[in-house]
Amino acid sequence: MPDQDPFITVFRSADRSAERDASDTRERLAKAGIDAVLVGDDAPGVVEGSWEVRVLEADRARAEVIVAAAPQPEEDEEEVTPQGQSHDLDFVAIFKSQGIEAEMEAISIQSVLEANGIPCTVVGSAQIPSLPFEVRVPKSRLEEASSLLEEARETGPAAADSEGA
Repeated sequence: MPDQDPFITVFRSADRSAERDASDTRERLAKAGIDAVLVGDDAPGVVEGSWEVRVLEADRARAEVIVAAAPQPEEDEEEVTPQGQSHDLDFVAIFKSQGIEAEMEAISIQSVLEANGIPCTVVGSAQIPSLPFEVRVPKSRLEEASSLLEEARETGPAAADSEGA
């Protein structure tokens, strides 16, 4: 006689908060009168690092409705990734262009930003002209970099010439 588990998984998570989320889900189901079990990765068939909530087949449809209606956790603005890095350190494009002068303009923008202490990187390849050039800055410095570039565009090359004289 095959050993069949009479329970069906209605919730699974491998997030940092997986155990808490699964426990909360189990409590919501219990309040609705549905018997549910909480299963961790020490149980057979559960993916390492994840938590599951299982119910009897007869309760499956009702449980899935309750799980689907659960409020989604609000994302923190300063959410920290599992590696301990803030999303504010992610690089975002501040300049993107394609064409004959794209590389030169990207390098000029990089020079202005680095001269003002804003870290940046240029992405692109002169060997593959169909790909654009981009200048990327940390997300947390995007506003500052944008203001700096706008000021540089307004003052133009005349300001650079007068400073060098």
